[in-house]
Amino acid sequence: MENYKTQISTAADRFLTLLKTGGPQSASAMAKDLGITGEGARLHLLKLQEEGLVEAVTEPKGVGRPQQIWSLTERGNRRFPDSHSDLTVQLINTIGDVLGPDALDEVIVARERAISDRYYDALSSLTDLSEKLARLAEMRHKEGYLAEWRQDGDAFLFIEHHCPICSAAKVCGNICQAELITFRRLFGDQASVDRVDHLLSGAKRCVYKIVPLS
Repeated sequence: MENYKTQISTAADRFLTLLKTGGPQSASAMAKDLGITGEGARLHLLKLQEEGLVEAVTEPKGVGRPQQIWSLTERGNRRFPDSHSDLTVQLINTIGDVLGPDALDEVIVARERAISDRYYDALSSLTDLSEKLARLAEMRHKEGYLAEWRQDGDAFLFIEHHCPICSAAKVCGNICQAELITFRRLFGDQASVDRVDHLLSGAKRCVYKIVPLS
């Protein structure tokens, strides 16, 4: 980051670069890194939010007032070249064109199985549904999904404010279906899982409703 900072001329670029390289974080964390006051950081972030480059979600912070976690919007991400995203889309299209749709389906299923197994191993020792949701949200959040969960009456909502694989999902809908299959496998006969909001259907986020079965 030190070498990066010397090449960044504007305050806006410094904030966007921090979020790009460090991922979602609080205004106070960015203020500390940039050597400015927390209030100064919040003012810069609010201006970037008005321009549609950043967004914030409110997260609980143990005891005390919840904190806002800032991240780049899709428009903000476009300020940075994303060759990995382009490469992923190209690979998906190439597999489908050269090997056919059945081969592409096999690749998606294999990916889903590997991810599902990793989540299952991490959650298998937990029996309480809320603990499972908390662990899954933590894992997905680290993967860039800005995930959280909350109580919704007798059910739960699992919310993903960002999709780091959105470009791939746009050209291969089976990826989103595989995500839903993964979640249903994780909760097995403990709860039903339905996607009630879908980013690719025009929603601002993906939301899954988890309803206990007993």
